[in-house]
Amino acid sequence: MAIRHVVKEGDAILRKHCREITEITDRIRTTMEDMLETMRQEQGVGIAGPQVGVMRRMFVAEPAPGEVYFMINPEILEEEGSQTGEEGCLSVPGLVGTVERPQKIRMRAQDLDGNWQEYEFEDFHARVMCHEYDHLDGILYTDKATDIHEPVMEEEPGEEE
Repeated sequence: MAIRHVVKEGDAILRKHCREITEITDRIRTTMEDMLETMRQEQGVGIAGPQVGVMRRMFVAEPAPGEVYFMINPEILEEEGSQTGEEGCLSVPGLVGTVERPQKIRMRAQDLDGNWQEYEFEDFHARVMCHEYDHLDGILYTDKATDIHEPVMEEEPGEEE
């Protein structure tokens, strides 16, 4: 596995629509493993193909420690409810913003073996999946966000400025 370069906002690749993956090869599997390693190195919870310069419909997400999803050719089938929360992005370092997303989604995607799987996600998990899915269509969270700002670091108890 290898750490990949994370493409930053301003690079035109982040604004392009990704192509479907027609065959899941060892190269695709290796790229997905590299994406997972890169995401963890950068302390993210998700990373999509275009963020590492790969214009294919694929992303990796780990919304909870050890809960890894390799999503190839994902499709959101249903959305329900609404939630608003703060998001950041590895491709937009140093900023966060408030984004409205569905509370619950149902989606399907192929796994690393090419089998179609269906998933239901709620709350933070749904937020992560929608954020990564947007990348596949050239959409950044900053396109939907309000109140974009630098993250506020919480002080440690007893710490004074």
